[in-house]
Amino acid sequence: MIGRLALVLLVAVLGWCYQAIQPPPPKICGSPNGPPVVSKRVRLSDGRHLAYKETGVPKDKATYKIVIAHGWTGSKDHTIPASNELVEELGIYFVSFDRAGYGESDPYPGRSVKSEAFDIEQLADGLGLGDRFYVIGVSMGGYPVYACLKYIPHRLAGAGLIVPVINYWWPSLPSNLSREALGRRRVSDRRMFSIAHYAPSLINWWMTQKWFVSSDILAAHPDIYSPHDREILERMNKSKSVAMRRIATQQGDFESLYRDLIVGFGKWEFDPLLLDYPFPDNEASVHLWQGREDRFVPCSLQRYVAAKLPWIKYHEIPHGGHLFVMDKEYADVIIKALVLGEETSTEHS
Repeated sequence: MIGRLALVLLVAVLGWCYQAIQPPPPKICGSPNGPPVVSKRVRLSDGRHLAYKETGVPKDKATYKIVIAHGWTGSKDHTIPASNELVEELGIYFVSFDRAGYGESDPYPGRSVKSEAFDIEQLADGLGLGDRFYVIGVSMGGYPVYACLKYIPHRLAGAGLIVPVINYWWPSLPSNLSREALGRRRVSDRRMFSIAHYAPSLINWWMTQKWFVSSDILAAHPDIYSPHDREILERMNKSKSVAMRRIATQQGDFESLYRDLIVGFGKWEFDPLLLDYPFPDNEASVHLWQGREDRFVPCSLQRYVAAKLPWIKYHEIPHGGHLFVMDKEYADVIIKALVLGEETSTEHS
């Protein structure tokens, strides 16, 4: 009798565990039970759709065309806040897009670092951006830019990496350096990154369990923001930010946020630190911008990346945090450096 009860209990526990790790099905935009499609979208070769948003000068009048890849919890509504004066003066066209699973872009179970590059290429072709265009990736949107440098450099007029994500498990990162940087993160976020890397099948359980804080980033713990970040947050419209976050994840947290973690902190198809300079004729440049007081992406790791890849032009903002790009002053400096090659006084010293 006791053996049977133990067996029933074991089966019940295993059943509960299985259910806990299974992600819910996504609420696909345009499906009967999903959110409506209200944005312009491009159809990809595999049948998926990418939603996009155009800003700046009209595409057919633009001198510079820039594709923007948003970060974690972001969407196509998170653009670079360059001043209207600069945009008009230089003739800049921006197109931001919902990465797979975010906003109104279809989820992609096969999503990978590599697939992000070809999503960008097909978006550019679908919009007729021409043979070459610029790419900018912000935070988690940095890994699509690294993918572009690896797989489609011939399509790039230039690339910008703004506080780009660093995978603590890149093979060429010194283990002591990555351990130290990861150890500085808050406990919940260390666990989140480690589960995404070592046990991705458990990420849905971890992010939805109620016993521990799953992520201080998602919980917006005040200690994760630098003083400059807090100043920027105080100026932002909080209700608008909440609404944008809700739309970004409207098809489900797993296909947007959690799959992004699995891809960004999983095993990449290549080691970014072994990338060769992708522009043999010096026809384009790559810039990396980092806030010295960034509490999301360790400055020590970015400096190592810049040293290993000296063809990247490294810019360090002395008092900048993770959100400094939302300051229009810095946004203009970034755009000028990318398209005009202008250097600034904000260099690392």
